[in-house]
Amino acid sequence: MATEPPKRDANNHPRRLLEAAKAAGRPLYVQAPMVRYSKLPFRALVRDYGVDLCYTPMILAKEFVRSENARQSDFTTNADDAPLVVQFGAHDVTNFARAAEMVAPYCDGVNLNCGCPQSWAIQEGVGCALMKKPELVRDMVLAAKKRCGDGFCVSVKIRIHPDLEETAEFVRIVETSGVDYITVHGRTRNTRSSLPVNLDGIKRVKEVATVPVVANGDVFTLEDATRIARVTGVDGVMAARGLMTNPALFAGFQKTPWGAVERFMDYVMEFTIPFRLTQHHICEMLDGLVLKKERSQMYETVTTIVELVDWLDERFILRRKGDPGFGESIELEKRIKP
Repeated sequence: MATEPPKRDANNHPRRLLEAAKAAGRPLYVQAPMVRYSKLPFRALVRDYGVDLCYTPMILAKEFVRSENARQSDFTTNADDAPLVVQFGAHDVTNFARAAEMVAPYCDGVNLNCGCPQSWAIQEGVGCALMKKPELVRDMVLAAKKRCGDGFCVSVKIRIHPDLEETAEFVRIVETSGVDYITVHGRTRNTRSSLPVNLDGIKRVKEVATVPVVANGDVFTLEDATRIARVTGVDGVMAARGLMTNPALFAGFQKTPWGAVERFMDYVMEFTIPFRLTQHHICEMLDGLVLKKERSQMYETVTTIVELVDWLDERFILRRKGDPGFGESIELEKRIKP
């Protein structure tokens, strides 16, 4: 965590962002919380390409509250990291409220994860485990609001139930907490990501909710975002896997522009993250630009950030900040071998 909290801009409050997007006649474009991957360099990158609101990866509130090491490793930010929502996994009123209070000076809102379907999360009592406990979710939001002030943004991210009326009742109960907005992933805990998102489920949440709703799931292009917003009536759309493969999707690009790779490498050099995360991001961004065989070879043989830079330099024109045209190229530029 930063030692001195940057002054927050009231216009970065997520509710104001949602209002501004609505006034512009479009949904809010949101980068999803992604375990390990939605860290500071990636957040900086997607903001360059039209993302309105970014999320941190999910942070376990219990560990965050009790461990200085967890706070230093799990949450890295700076004065330019805005608008920002910090997502917590929690199953305890006190820990969620304390964690929210600790990060409040450094972000524009917190989010309670009620949608992570992974088995370890269920065993911890967080994520999808909360979808059977709407009263607990309500109480956690109330507690965070009480600690941070009513004006501080507290939201929840949920999935749908097999019975959509159970989801509707969940929303009604949680709304009594004063929650600012709700993000809904249109799949149940057990629905595979290879199956289409349930737009009727998202639409049902929007019909019931009196607060803004953000849709999550199957956003891989700007056209997807526009279509989902039109069909469901939601106020915002959130992308995860789509942004991993193409961080510029909300700017209308069909695949990653080469300039985004240059920008990401620059951000990684400035805001260090573990090498394997950097490598995975580059491998994902090169999908559609470089053959799978070549990407696999890079993943298997490159083991350090220096080797990754060398690998890119040997094959492509990789500009650095200050070079003419840095971060502006659309098409990948291969080096001509002698």
